[in-house]
Amino acid sequence: MTPLEHTLRAARVKVMIFDVDGVLTDGSLTYDANGEITKTFYVLDGLGIQLLNRTGVQTAIISARNSPIVVKRAADLGITHVFQGQHDKRLAFAELLEKTGVTAEECGYIGDDVIDLPLFTRVGFAVTVPSGHPEVQYRAHYVTRNPGGRGAVREVCDMVMRAQGSYEQALAPYFG
Repeated sequence: MTPLEHTLRAARVKVMIFDVDGVLTDGSLTYDANGEITKTFYVLDGLGIQLLNRTGVQTAIISARNSPIVVKRAADLGITHVFQGQHDKRLAFAELLEKTGVTAEECGYIGDDVIDLPLFTRVGFAVTVPSGHPEVQYRAHYVTRNPGGRGAVREVCDMVMRAQGSYEQALAPYFG
């Protein structure tokens, strides 16, 4: 796919959906002394999501795992649609479309493993990370340069804002 095709797909995004493990995080699971899983999130990714929200693009999480850490991170970033424990992500996706009133073609999704493939075939802009499973990379419209949990999400947020002509406006408060 050419850069122009990426831009055209990104320009149509009204809802950007994120997987968590391997996308918002590097995919590592760390267990604390109590057996609880902890996750590490990247600050640049977080600001990218906040900027994207400010431009009017809605954001969502659809994840197969359940984690109170994800609920907290989503709240901190203003992600209003959070679906966890979704082993069949199509169900959450259908609910998201109903809640937002957008079409599947107006959604972007970034995921990294085969559980994400059902959404890749539905959304208008399917994205994965460099460590994404080969089947996912093969079907993605775009593979980020940056790894999951280390800038991939920011790269996509910036790409969507640039494609929609809102990037400079989103950054303007930081130049004054």
